[in-house]
Amino acid sequence: MPETVEPVIGLIGGSGLYDIDGIEDREWRHVSTPWGDPSDQLLFGRLAGIRCVFLPRHGRGHPTPPSALNFRANIDALKRSGVTDVISLSAVGSLREELPPGHFVIVDQFIDRTFAREKSFFGQGCVAHVSVAHPTCPRLSDAVEAAGKELDLPMTRGGTYLVMEGPQFSTKAESELYRSWGCHVIGMTNMPEAKLAREAELCYASVAMVTDFDCWHPDHDHVTVDQVVKVLFSNADKARSLVQALIPRIGAPRGLCPAGCDRALDHAIITAPEMRAPAMLAKLDAVAGRILGAH
Repeated sequence: MPETVEPVIGLIGGSGLYDIDGIEDREWRHVSTPWGDPSDQLLFGRLAGIRCVFLPRHGRGHPTPPSALNFRANIDALKRSGVTDVISLSAVGSLREELPPGHFVIVDQFIDRTFAREKSFFGQGCVAHVSVAHPTCPRLSDAVEAAGKELDLPMTRGGTYLVMEGPQFSTKAESELYRSWGCHVIGMTNMPEAKLAREAELCYASVAMVTDFDCWHPDHDHVTVDQVVKVLFSNADKARSLVQALIPRIGAPRGLCPAGCDRALDHAIITAPEMRAPAMLAKLDAVAGRILGAH
């Protein structure tokens, strides 16, 4: 890996994110991966002169539910496209009174309660165990916080995102349980996305955008679809402004990640070189090529 990194910024989020003013050299491209097809074509372009790759997490028009997302293909496609830094934006419910609809949370921890998803690029033929003790990149989170302050967005730095399987929302008992665990927001999409980003040695930051209170809240039953849609549109406007302010902050050439996100595999692969399956190594060419190519 070169000591100087020319960042390519990956953005994962809803369809409205790709209508940002100022994106130049726009081109939608299909990116093939050994894990299957990603959620949609990827939009390649430049924002403020900086290379960016946009991925509609659920596909344009939202045809794919959370449990059916091909998370491995999505992350592989970004890595294969040269992405170095990933900003993930997702709609969530709030588990805290102080995080009302319209608030943004820069997530730094997750509790993964999903159970029906492929969660690793590694497996039979090449085993690896990466650390996700600190699953987000503090350098990127710092930049998100600074951009949010510049725009005076309602934003909180730090919080735990409970990732549920879905597609149904929580029962009230579950919602109260997650609150007792100290969770701040709840959603269905950031796992295994964050784990796979770490396996792919991508710096990753998560911006959770609150649309409503989860069902623990006494006013939850009074929330209407119109209210939620109004918040969704408002959040989308804020998210576009945030991205426009953020990209110049993280797009300049830089050194290696101080947190080591881009070297997560240095000591993670446990399978002896002579026991590694060629077919598995071929599938790992993009996400783990840096480390596997050295052996």
